Amino acid sequence: MANWYEQDLSLALELAELADRITAAHFVAGSVVTVKPDRSLVTQADLETERALAAVVAERRPHDAIAAEELHGDQVSEGRCWVIDPIDHTNNFARGLSYYGTLIALLEDGQPVVGVASAPSLRRRWWASRGGGAFADGHRIRVSAVGELSEAHLSFAELEVWNRRGLLSPLVELVSEVRWTFGSGGFLAQMAVAEGKMDVALDPTGHVWDLAASQVIVQEAGGIFTDVHGRVDATRGTAVVTNGLLHEKVLSWLAGDQDKAVRAL
Repeated sequence: MANWYEQDLSLALELAELADRITAAHFVAGSVVTVKPDRSLVTQADLETERALAAVVAERRPHDAIAAEELHGDQVSEGRCWVIDPIDHTNNFARGLSYYGTLIALLEDGQPVVGVASAPSLRRRWWASRGGGAFADGHRIRVSAVGELSEAHLSFAELEVWNRRGLLSPLVELVSEVRWTFGSGGFLAQMAVAEGKMDVALDPTGHVWDLAASQVIVQEAGGIFTDVHGRVDATRGTAVVTNGLLHEKVLSWLAGDQDKAVRAL
């Protein structure tokens, strides 16, 4: 089967290599940290990485739009749009923790068709293109075959955000049903689902640059990636990521429909 996005994926992997060189250098040497009005952090490494990647996209794909976290705005254009998170998990990066990465996605009419997540300090990289399968470090990956919540491994984070959304109680009820929980969110937990190492990853917040790359990787690995209402849209601000077999059960618990959830067990 032809991979219509092979050249775009090659470019995304090239961008990941460039990003890794920049972020790794700053990670070792240290990077100036600024607190933004929303209290999130931005580092000099974020800004330098975003500028460098955007410049390559502008040169190599001059007719494509760019949306990115720090300098280019979050408006996803119709048609082809590259979405960049120069450093995801900036808090980890700023504190010297290795659990950070660069996320790069290509969207066509709002749907991710290419995605790369690269974590240089962990020496890990994941990628996928629509119809081309999902890979981690050069090896094909696939979600798990766990079909029962009682056997599931589930990852979640940001309890205070779940609480603000009025979803803390349903989350606690859901967590009580699974075999094991892990306290982490974002792309690393989502990639663990894509690799079959976790079965469910839940995030109560996220921008398109946080979610788009992971969405296509999870989908190509055989999983499902939606918001908390079941909509397949990386711009909706939440992420329910599963191996597919557990998706409706998880959504039912989060919706507070325990009767339906129990019937699905």
